[in-house]
Amino acid sequence: MRALVMTRSAVSAQAWVLPLARGSIFWTRLRRNRGALAGGAIVLALIATALLAPWIAPHDPVGNNLAHALVPPGRNGYLLGTDNLGRDLLSRIIFGSRISLSVGLVVQGAAVVIGTSFGLLAGYYGGVIDDLVSGLTNIMFAFPRFLFALAIMAVLGASLFNVFLALGVVSWPTLCRLVRAETLAIKAKDFVEAARAGGASDRRILWRHILPNCLGPIVVVATLGVAGAILSEASLSFLGLGAQPPAPSWGSMLSRGRAYIWSASWLTIFPGLAIFLAVLGLNLLGDGIRDALDPRITR
Repeated sequence: MRALVMTRSAVSAQAWVLPLARGSIFWTRLRRNRGALAGGAIVLALIATALLAPWIAPHDPVGNNLAHALVPPGRNGYLLGTDNLGRDLLSRIIFGSRISLSVGLVVQGAAVVIGTSFGLLAGYYGGVIDDLVSGLTNIMFAFPRFLFALAIMAVLGASLFNVFLALGVVSWPTLCRLVRAETLAIKAKDFVEAARAGGASDRRILWRHILPNCLGPIVVVATLGVAGAILSEASLSFLGLGAQPPAPSWGSMLSRGRAYIWSASWLTIFPGLAIFLAVLGLNLLGDGIRDALDPRITR
């Protein structure tokens, strides 16, 4: 009995020591990646902007002031100018970061929970469960992701909550397929077999031995997925299906600025630049995390 307890402890320690040992190497490699550092700085700036929006925005983002409509950047105290209703563009972009970041984090958080759970179950148990999960993911992959979200929005109607729902539905299959493949590979490892031979339950094997070794790929895909969700939300808002007026959404700001693209180009340039920087920062960070986790890359 004592030997069995020692075996379980040793196997559990091995399952956690391997990811922890790789973790120290990961942070060292990540700090040496200039692209990842630049992306991380952009992401931190985006998060800080969203959290501090009420204190750093110079004006009310939804208050109309027709006397100051279409003021060019740098005039009358408006750093980025105003829109056709006299609303400060900088304040709207700052508050718009809250919508974009919340959509990205909530959608990808839901995708991680659903996709990881289904992927673990399908990869570990196989059989009917694997057939059902794989069949569902294959059906969803048969449709273009954005068009699928667009169809859901057409049925549910235009609102920010429905954006969360639609993008959450179409986002989890990617993580599910990834985690399933990782689980199939990891469950054949010696330390998992030893845990099973030592009497560990399926639940313990899944959460203490397999999941920790899947976290690296999950973090990479989730980080890149946040960028994709921000871009998808901006696209839906551009089409009028996302956050509704007067909410300051980057996509809706781009859409309304089209009518003034020649006379007031700043209405499209600055919201577009905000989307570009947010997606660029997340992609750089995601690529850096992927490179730091890949032992074949030596830079």
